[in-house]
Amino acid sequence: MRWLFFGAVFRRPEQPKCARLAEQAVKERQSHLSYLDALLEAEVEERERNVVRRRIKEAHFPKVKTLEEFDFETASHIPSARLRKLTEGEYVARTEPVIFIGETGTGKTHLATALAVAACQQRRRVRFATAAELVNELNEARQKNEINRVVNRWNRYELIVLDEMCYVATPDAAAELLFQVIAGRAERAAVIITTNLPFSEWTTMIPNARLCKAMVDRLTDRAHIIETGTESYRFRRTLAKNKGAKA
Repeated sequence: MRWLFFGAVFRRPEQPKCARLAEQAVKERQSHLSYLDALLEAEVEERERNVVRRRIKEAHFPKVKTLEEFDFETASHIPSARLRKLTEGEYVARTEPVIFIGETGTGKTHLATALAVAACQQRRRVRFATAAELVNELNEARQKNEINRVVNRWNRYELIVLDEMCYVATPDAAAELLFQVIAGRAERAAVIITTNLPFSEWTTMIPNARLCKAMVDRLTDRAHIIETGTESYRFRRTLAKNKGAKA
Protein backbone atom coordinates (compact mmCIF):
# COMPACT_ATOMS: atom_id res chain seq x y z
CA MET A 1 0.00 0.00 0.00
CA ARG A 2 1.29 3.49 -0.85
CA TRP A 3 0.04 6.91 0.08
CA LEU A 4 0.42 10.11 -1.93
CA PHE A 5 1.07 13.01 0.40
CA PHE A 6 2.04 16.45 -0.89
CA GLY A 7 3.48 14.94 -4.05
CA ALA A 8 5.67 12.35 -2.29
CA VAL A 9 4.97 8.63 -2.22
CA PHE A 10 5.28 6.91 1.13
CA ARG A 11 5.26 3.17 1.71
CA ARG A 12 3.03 1.92 4.44
CA PRO A 13 5.15 1.15 7.53
CA GLU A 14 5.34 -2.44 8.76
CA GLN A 15 2.09 -3.71 10.20
CA PRO A 16 3.33 -4.18 13.79
CA LYS A 17 4.44 -0.54 13.89
CA CYS A 18 1.13 0.59 12.35
CA ALA A 19 -0.73 -1.41 14.97
CA ARG A 20 1.28 0.12 17.81
CA LEU A 21 0.74 3.63 16.47
CA ALA A 22 -2.96 2.99 16.00
CA GLU A 23 -3.29 1.65 19.53
CA GLN A 24 -1.43 4.66 20.87
CA ALA A 25 -3.64 7.01 18.84
CA VAL A 26 -6.77 5.43 20.29
CA LYS A 27 -5.49 5.63 23.86
CA GLU A 28 -4.42 9.24 23.46
CA ARG A 29 -7.52 10.14 21.40
CA GLN A 30 -5.39 11.56 18.63
CA SER A 31 -6.93 13.10 15.54
CA HIS A 32 -6.62 11.42 12.14
CA LEU A 33 -4.05 14.04 11.11
CA SER A 34 -1.94 13.35 14.20
CA TYR A 35 -2.05 9.63 13.45
CA LEU A 36 -1.01 10.30 9.84
CA ASP A 37 1.87 12.50 11.04
CA ALA A 38 3.06 9.66 13.27
CA LEU A 39 2.92 7.20 10.36
CA LEU A 40 4.86 9.55 8.11
CA GLU A 41 7.46 10.09 10.83
CA ALA A 42 7.82 6.32 11.22
CA GLU A 43 8.29 6.02 7.46
CA VAL A 44 11.05 8.66 7.44
CA GLU A 45 12.80 6.98 10.37
CA GLU A 46 12.71 3.63 8.60
CA ARG A 47 14.18 5.17 5.47
CA GLU A 48 16.97 6.72 7.52
CA ARG A 49 17.76 3.34 9.09
CA ASN A 50 17.81 1.72 5.67
CA VAL A 51 20.28 4.32 4.38
CA VAL A 52 22.59 3.73 7.35
CA ARG A 53 22.39 -0.06 6.93
CA ARG A 54 23.27 0.31 3.24
CA ARG A 55 26.18 2.63 3.99
CA ILE A 56 27.59 0.15 6.53
CA LYS A 57 27.20 -2.75 4.11
CA GLU A 58 28.87 -0.86 1.26
CA ALA A 59 31.82 0.07 3.51
CA HIS A 60 32.98 -3.59 3.63
CA PHE A 61 34.01 -3.56 7.28
CA PRO A 62 35.60 -6.86 8.34
CA LYS A 63 33.58 -6.44 11.54
CA VAL A 64 31.34 -3.59 12.64
CA LYS A 65 32.66 -2.01 15.83
CA THR A 66 31.67 1.10 17.74
CA LEU A 67 33.41 3.43 20.16
CA GLU A 68 31.05 2.32 22.93
CA GLU A 69 32.48 -1.19 22.63
CA PHE A 70 36.07 -0.05 23.18
CA ASP A 71 37.41 -0.57 26.71
CA PHE A 72 38.96 2.79 27.52
CA GLU A 73 39.55 1.66 31.11
CA THR A 74 41.95 -1.01 29.86
CA ALA A 75 43.54 1.48 27.44
CA SER A 76 43.30 4.61 29.57
CA HIS A 77 46.17 6.31 27.71
CA ILE A 78 44.02 6.64 24.58
CA PRO A 79 42.18 10.02 24.50
CA SER A 80 38.53 8.97 24.72
CA ALA A 81 37.15 12.54 24.74
CA ARG A 82 39.09 13.39 21.60
CA LEU A 83 37.80 10.29 19.82
CA ARG A 84 34.20 10.98 20.85
CA LYS A 85 34.59 14.45 19.40
CA LEU A 86 35.86 12.93 16.15
CA THR A 87 32.77 10.72 15.88
CA GLU A 88 30.76 13.91 15.32
CA GLY A 89 32.31 13.94 11.85
CA GLU A 90 33.69 17.47 11.56
CA TYR A 91 37.05 16.07 10.42
CA VAL A 92 35.26 14.51 7.43
CA ALA A 93 33.65 17.80 6.49
CA ARG A 94 37.03 19.54 6.83
CA THR A 95 38.78 16.70 4.92
CA GLU A 96 41.28 16.18 7.74
CA PRO A 97 43.17 12.86 7.95
CA VAL A 98 43.12 10.71 11.09
CA ILE A 99 46.14 8.52 11.78
CA PHE A 100 46.38 5.79 14.43
CA ILE A 101 49.95 4.74 15.26
CA GLY A 102 50.73 1.85 17.58
CA GLU A 103 51.87 -1.71 17.93
CA THR A 104 49.77 -4.71 16.93
CA GLY A 105 46.82 -5.31 19.26
CA THR A 106 46.59 -1.76 20.61
CA GLY A 107 43.12 -1.06 19.19
CA LYS A 108 43.97 0.84 16.00
CA THR A 109 41.60 -1.06 13.72
CA HIS A 110 38.78 -1.00 16.27
CA LEU A 111 39.05 2.77 16.70
CA ALA A 112 39.37 3.42 12.97
CA THR A 113 36.31 1.25 12.31
CA ALA A 114 34.35 3.01 15.05
CA LEU A 115 34.97 6.42 13.47
CA ALA A 116 34.01 5.05 10.05
CA VAL A 117 30.80 3.46 11.40
CA ALA A 118 29.89 6.81 12.95
CA ALA A 119 30.38 8.40 9.52
CA CYS A 120 28.05 5.78 8.01
CA GLN A 121 25.47 6.68 10.64
CA GLN A 122 25.74 10.24 9.35
CA ARG A 123 24.87 8.77 5.91
CA ARG A 124 28.35 9.39 4.49
CA ARG A 125 29.81 7.12 1.79
CA VAL A 126 32.64 5.14 3.38
CA ARG A 127 35.04 2.42 2.24
CA PHE A 128 37.29 0.24 4.39
CA ALA A 129 40.25 -1.81 3.13
CA THR A 130 43.71 -2.83 4.16
CA ALA A 131 46.48 -1.03 2.30
CA ALA A 132 47.46 -4.38 0.75
CA GLU A 133 43.90 -4.96 -0.52
CA LEU A 134 43.82 -1.54 -2.13
CA VAL A 135 47.22 -2.09 -3.78
CA ASN A 136 46.06 -5.45 -5.16
CA GLU A 137 42.91 -3.84 -6.57
CA LEU A 138 44.92 -1.05 -8.15
CA ASN A 139 47.40 -3.53 -9.66
CA GLU A 140 44.55 -5.50 -11.23
CA ALA A 141 43.02 -2.29 -12.56
CA ARG A 142 46.31 -1.28 -14.16
CA GLN A 143 46.59 -4.65 -15.89
CA LYS A 144 43.11 -4.12 -17.33
CA ASN A 145 43.83 -0.49 -18.29
CA GLU A 146 41.19 0.65 -15.78
CA ILE A 147 43.42 2.43 -13.29
CA ASN A 148 41.90 5.91 -13.78
CA ARG A 149 38.36 4.59 -13.30
CA VAL A 150 39.28 2.72 -10.11
CA VAL A 151 41.28 5.62 -8.64
CA ASN A 152 38.41 8.00 -9.36
CA ARG A 153 35.98 5.62 -7.67
CA TRP A 154 38.11 5.52 -4.52
CA ASN A 155 38.38 9.29 -4.55
CA ARG A 156 34.60 9.70 -4.63
CA TYR A 157 34.14 8.20 -1.17
CA GLU A 158 33.69 10.82 1.53
CA LEU A 159 35.86 8.77 3.86
CA ILE A 160 38.20 5.84 3.30
CA VAL A 161 39.98 3.73 5.91
CA LEU A 162 43.34 2.23 4.95
CA ASP A 163 44.18 -0.34 7.59
CA GLU A 164 47.67 -1.79 8.16
CA MET A 165 49.60 0.84 6.25
CA CYS A 166 53.28 -0.15 5.86
CA TYR A 167 52.74 -3.59 7.41
CA VAL A 168 54.35 -5.17 4.35
CA ALA A 169 56.97 -3.96 1.90
CA THR A 170 55.50 -1.98 -1.00
CA PRO A 171 57.50 -2.01 -4.26
CA ASP A 172 57.89 1.24 -6.19
CA ALA A 173 55.20 0.46 -8.77
CA ALA A 174 52.64 -0.44 -6.08
CA ALA A 175 53.59 2.56 -3.95
CA GLU A 176 53.03 4.86 -6.92
CA LEU A 177 49.50 3.48 -7.35
CA LEU A 178 48.76 3.93 -3.66
CA PHE A 179 50.09 7.47 -3.82
CA GLN A 180 47.63 8.26 -6.63
CA VAL A 181 44.71 7.57 -4.29
CA ILE A 182 46.25 9.41 -1.32
CA ALA A 183 47.31 12.44 -3.36
CA GLY A 184 43.96 12.53 -5.14
CA ARG A 185 42.16 12.82 -1.80
CA ALA A 186 44.50 15.35 -0.17
CA GLU A 187 42.46 18.37 0.99
CA ARG A 188 39.46 16.99 -0.92
CA ALA A 189 38.24 14.01 1.11
CA ALA A 190 39.04 12.43 4.46
CA VAL A 191 41.15 9.36 5.10
CA ILE A 192 41.86 7.27 8.19
CA ILE A 193 45.15 5.40 8.38
CA THR A 194 46.36 2.76 10.83
CA THR A 195 50.04 1.86 11.01
CA ASN A 196 52.41 0.10 13.37
CA LEU A 197 55.43 2.16 12.26
CA PRO A 198 56.45 5.73 13.14
CA PHE A 199 56.77 7.89 10.04
CA SER A 200 60.57 7.85 10.30
CA GLU A 201 60.49 4.10 9.60
CA TRP A 202 58.11 4.10 6.64
CA THR A 203 61.04 3.97 4.23
CA THR A 204 61.73 0.44 5.47
CA MET A 205 58.48 -0.58 3.75
CA ILE A 206 58.37 2.05 0.99
CA PRO A 207 61.96 2.05 -0.38
CA ASN A 208 61.41 5.04 -2.70
CA ALA A 209 62.38 7.73 -0.19
CA ARG A 210 61.07 10.65 -2.27
CA LEU A 211 57.70 8.99 -2.83
CA CYS A 212 57.49 7.96 0.82
CA LYS A 213 58.18 11.53 1.95
CA ALA A 214 55.51 12.89 -0.40
CA MET A 215 53.00 10.32 0.90
CA VAL A 216 53.70 11.17 4.54
CA ASP A 217 53.46 14.88 3.71
CA ARG A 218 49.98 14.42 2.21
CA LEU A 219 48.74 12.24 5.06
CA THR A 220 50.00 14.34 7.96
CA ASP A 221 48.84 17.71 6.68
CA ARG A 222 46.22 18.95 9.21
CA ALA A 223 46.00 15.37 10.53
CA HIS A 224 44.69 14.11 13.86
CA ILE A 225 47.49 11.79 15.01
CA ILE A 226 46.60 9.40 17.82
CA GLU A 227 49.14 7.05 19.39
CA THR A 228 47.66 3.82 20.72
CA GLY A 229 50.81 2.65 22.48
CA THR A 230 53.04 -0.39 22.43
CA GLU A 231 51.32 -2.82 24.82
CA SER A 232 48.66 -5.03 23.25
CA TYR A 233 45.15 -3.90 24.22
CA ARG A 234 43.81 -7.33 23.30
CA PHE A 235 46.39 -9.07 25.50
CA ARG A 236 45.64 -6.83 28.49
CA ARG A 237 41.91 -7.36 27.96
CA THR A 238 42.42 -11.15 27.98
CA LEU A 239 44.49 -10.96 31.17
CA ALA A 240 41.79 -8.90 32.87
CA LYS A 241 39.12 -11.44 31.89
CA ASN A 242 41.21 -14.32 33.14
CA LYS A 243 41.84 -12.57 36.47
CA GLY A 244 38.13 -11.92 36.80
CA ALA A 245 37.34 -15.56 36.12
CA LYS A 246 39.73 -16.72 38.84
CA ALA A 247 38.41 -14.24 41.41
